[in-house]
Amino acid sequence: MVLNGSEVKSLRAGKAQLKDSHAQIRRGELWLINAHISEYAPSAQFGHEATRDRKLLLHRREIDRLGGKVRERGLTLVALRLYFKHGRAKVELGLARGKKQYDKRASIKERETKREMDRAMRSRS
Repeated sequence: MVLNGSEVKSLRAGKAQLKDSHAQIRRGELWLINAHISEYAPSAQFGHEATRDRKLLLHRREIDRLGGKVRERGLTLVALRLYFKHGRAKVELGLARGKKQYDKRASIKERETKREMDRAMRSRS
């Protein structure tokens, strides 16, 4: 992962969020998109943009393999976790399939019925 100095300091302080982040292949390179790394307070003058696109360093064959799966099967590359290994920041990626519209409706219905049951239980006690 290609980072600025202040981004590394923020990562070591645990100031990163991967919610809604994913990876994309652009012009043969892999990019991490929407990963939020908070600004490092002591380096305010030389800080960084919190949600900028960051380049991921992979071997060509790895990028080609992941790109093939994304193209063929309609999968998405999702960032699962950020960690340090031998002083280098690494991102664990996973291939995920998005929910279909009917799956989303079922999840919403399930959540609403659970909410109604919780309300009923609270009003009884």
